[in-house]
Amino acid sequence: MRFAHRRPLVVTAISLVCCFSSAPARAQEWTRFRGPNGTGLAPSDKIPTEWTASDYAWKLELPGVGHSSPVLWGDKLFLTSADEESAERIVLCIDALAGKILWQKRYPSTAHPKHLRNSFASASPAVDAHHVYVAWTAPSEYTLLALDHQGKEAWRRDLGPFDSQHSGGTSPIVYEDLVILGNDQDGVSFLAAVNASDGQDRWRTERRSAVVAYSTPCVYQPTGGKPELIFNSQAHGISAIDPVTGKTDWELEVFDKRSVSSPIVAGGLIFGSCGSGGGGGGVMAVKPGPEPKLAYKVTDAAPYVPTLIAKGPLLFLWSDKGIVSCLRAATGEAVWRERVGGNYSGSPIIAGEHLYCIADDGTVVVLDASENYRLVARNALGEDSRSTPAVVGDRMYLRTFSHLFCLGPQNQRTAKAD
Repeated sequence: MRFAHRRPLVVTAISLVCCFSSAPARAQEWTRFRGPNGTGLAPSDKIPTEWTASDYAWKLELPGVGHSSPVLWGDKLFLTSADEESAERIVLCIDALAGKILWQKRYPSTAHPKHLRNSFASASPAVDAHHVYVAWTAPSEYTLLALDHQGKEAWRRDLGPFDSQHSGGTSPIVYEDLVILGNDQDGVSFLAAVNASDGQDRWRTERRSAVVAYSTPCVYQPTGGKPELIFNSQAHGISAIDPVTGKTDWELEVFDKRSVSSPIVAGGLIFGSCGSGGGGGGVMAVKPGPEPKLAYKVTDAAPYVPTLIAKGPLLFLWSDKGIVSCLRAATGEAVWRERVGGNYSGSPIIAGEHLYCIADDGTVVVLDASENYRLVARNALGEDSRSTPAVVGDRMYLRTFSHLFCLGPQNQRTAKAD
């Protein structure tokens, strides 16, 4: 089914927009979920939009099953997986050039109830020049772990019990010399910052216990102001945290349902979404500052699980049910909305001028990332997927339940790490 172009979305305009910029991020690596600052943006215009098996530089069978996304540093790719029966967690280091497993570390865990669409390896790692950082949950323990790039354990933290009928899935990030991890759950909730070097607490910010959230934070850098960590949750809405002290600078309670997607910054606004098992409940656009305001709200075809993405002045919403919308980020004005079909749990990324998103059945749908809707291609990976692609250089890495594909030129070196 196709919706007419420029059909009005349900948008309530509340305030004008000021001009801010998102935080600068290391561009030569893909170090966290959705790459630099969680934007999902890759500059390469050489990623194929339509391909066959001969276009893969390599394809690798993975041990276990998982929905996490790969991260890269230099020529090493890091990924997590798990045994679906025992919940044993597996941390993998893969040669990004050759597609060979360099090492793997296995950690016994306890099988426990989780959402049907979750896995025991849904949280993506984060990586810097020294360590790869991984997180997973069990009812009795929230684990945050650091390994060096050779697989030697540097430190390990138990952050306490984790209470949720759906299990965990929040990904850590690295900010300067800190590892940041959200812990909004049904039980005792807090935000944590630990030293990247030794895992010791730098700060811990208590949160209200409400409904589990899976938001991975981003960094917001206002012009002329100090950077802030942005978190989404039903209990606290969109909140800004001082990364140095952990103090809450401001928050605005805008969600009446669970927040699974992660925040992004675009058009001078901060965006987040919420939803439930029935789908998306709404996209909220917040004007940040000491007195934050709701700029507008979009309820039509709002995503629940997939994170939003922006390119220049355009904001793209990729809904769980396969409806994609293009808006003016600053105002919420509708540009187009189209049904591409399929169901989606991964989030879209943009490489060059194209949108890529993996459907649950493993079909990679490619669209033009522009004011003019165009379905470019559909590419079948041959296995179900609930993961988000990663891009470094002219290569795209695509994860299915049990395989990892490298799409792009043979023997291309990735960016050199410092």
